[in-house]
Amino acid sequence: MTRLRGAATAAAVVLTLAATLAPAQAAEPVADRAPTGCVQPASAGAAAKGGRAEVQDHRDVSAAEQRAIEERTADILRAKGAAASRTASVSVPVYVHVMAAADGTGDVTDKQIRDQIAVLNTTFAGRESSAAADTGFTFTLAGVDRFYNDKWHIDQQSNQYRRLTRQGGADALNIWLVEFAYLGIATFPWDYGSSGDIDGIRVLWSSLPGGTETNYNLGETATHEAGHWFGLFHVFQGGCKESQGGDGVADTPAQSVATNGCPEGQDSCPSEGLDSIHNYMDYSYDSCYNQFSLGQSTRMSEMWAAYRA
Repeated sequence: MTRLRGAATAAAVVLTLAATLAPAQAAEPVADRAPTGCVQPASAGAAAKGGRAEVQDHRDVSAAEQRAIEERTADILRAKGAAASRTASVSVPVYVHVMAAADGTGDVTDKQIRDQIAVLNTTFAGRESSAAADTGFTFTLAGVDRFYNDKWHIDQQSNQYRRLTRQGGADALNIWLVEFAYLGIATFPWDYGSSGDIDGIRVLWSSLPGGTETNYNLGETATHEAGHWFGLFHVFQGGCKESQGGDGVADTPAQSVATNGCPEGQDSCPSEGLDSIHNYMDYSYDSCYNQFSLGQSTRMSEMWAAYRA
């Protein structure tokens, strides 16, 4: 029987039942989860996960949809008033859902979870580089629950388990720790109105601080995925063509490739400036990441005001 530890008492009966029944159900088809998330390819033979640059790590957003999102966001902010987008300081409650296997694989420690929250607070406060922006967002661990379910552990039935376990409102960051072929998957803030019950980020459990994922075990995957959750695109969104929308941020130079490793001086769009290989929204190694830009900080504040405040 699937076991449940550490969940809130009020939800324990429902979640225990869900965890008990889930193994008997059919595996979720890939199409069921792909449209809502952010994907990065897997380890084996993928250049120590540097191969994640081959695939989008969030749902596809066309240039036309991107323009519509920007227009919608601007309309919402105008309606709320200019002051609404000026985020000085916001504390984000974080709910961590440990989706372990029946044999305990993936059952990360409480210390790893605390360390992951500390990484989020460090990266979003701009403490890793003098060039980094302090976004004004801080993170507080609001709850941890643990499930021992082989299918949920490998991200099967993900829409089901997210609906059953997600906690909090639009302002709550839910993190599901799973084993899958990616580093992370995230939902965007503008999708909350239509799919709020599965809103959050899924993160490879071995990418937490102290994990075993080579080059990706400092906890920066959660920072990257949280960036999407706040409304950021990749710095290489749209490539060198401005007509493709870019990442919607003026101070991240156009970039045509997703970075693998930490290639100093990489310049994939020569007329635009050096690639942002140290930016959390590239695909660099964890040890290479050290900043969000001021423009990204502003964008996160605007998206927060429009869709999560």
